[in-house]
Amino acid sequence: MLVRSVVTYGRLIKFSHTVFALPFALSALLLAHREAPIGWIKLIWIVLAMAGARSAAMGFNRLVDYDIDIKNPRTASRPLTSGEIDRRSVLALILISSGAFIFCAAMLGKLCLILSVPVLGVLFVYSYTKRFTSFCHLVLGFGIGLAPLGAWVAVSGGIDPRILLLSGALMTYIAGFDILYACQDVDFDRQEDLFSLPSRWGIRAALTVSALLHVVTAGLLFLTWIAFSLGTIYLVSVGIIAALLALEHILVRPGHLDKINIAFFHVNSVISILLLAAVWMDLWIGS
Repeated sequence: MLVRSVVTYGRLIKFSHTVFALPFALSALLLAHREAPIGWIKLIWIVLAMAGARSAAMGFNRLVDYDIDIKNPRTASRPLTSGEIDRRSVLALILISSGAFIFCAAMLGKLCLILSVPVLGVLFVYSYTKRFTSFCHLVLGFGIGLAPLGAWVAVSGGIDPRILLLSGALMTYIAGFDILYACQDVDFDRQEDLFSLPSRWGIRAALTVSALLHVVTAGLLFLTWIAFSLGTIYLVSVGIIAALLALEHILVRPGHLDKINIAFFHVNSVISILLLAAVWMDLWIGS
């Protein structure tokens, strides 16, 4: 019963999708560790804070979008909309996760505590944006893109402009593939008068914007190489990541949307993990 509940809540908050953003946050942590070494206790608080923030944000999104998701054939089988979990339980998850995030932030220092509530606000606001703006994907990217910055602040106690490059890379990376993912729901979004980029601008224009965002991602990852004086391993990995981003846009084209899930999960998983491996190897070999 316990294992089944854990699996169900994992499906609710899409735990498998942590593979996209968490490696970026851990990469920031490694870069910060080079400047201000951290111990295991602080590392645990950081990871728990990330888990709390993400669980709260995903739970809130599922709760707010309940009336929409239950109508969409693609999302009607999710744990909340299918009745596996009730709304009261999801609300409890949001409150507990939010409290855990704020508590962990407090354990990481005064600045982290001060920033924790605005961060939750950004993550929660995203859930409403597709009701009034086509830039909802950028809001999602911005919210998730705060993870590397948050990790840096937690380790160093301050903000270094260089880490904004990695946060910007994550923001454009997330926003770009969220646009790809939204192409699956074009007809439904138009029917429900939702403001996803594909439903408002058309699939061809949306895919162009997505591609441009991913060009920016590759550029910001390259600038991160310069800003942090990283080595050859990282630089080569950025080249591979750029090629993988290009592959996404070869797989997903107007009239060829059947490979969205391959591009969304498999290719993006490789990109995120490769980035973390590149930062770790570069710092380890260079140390």
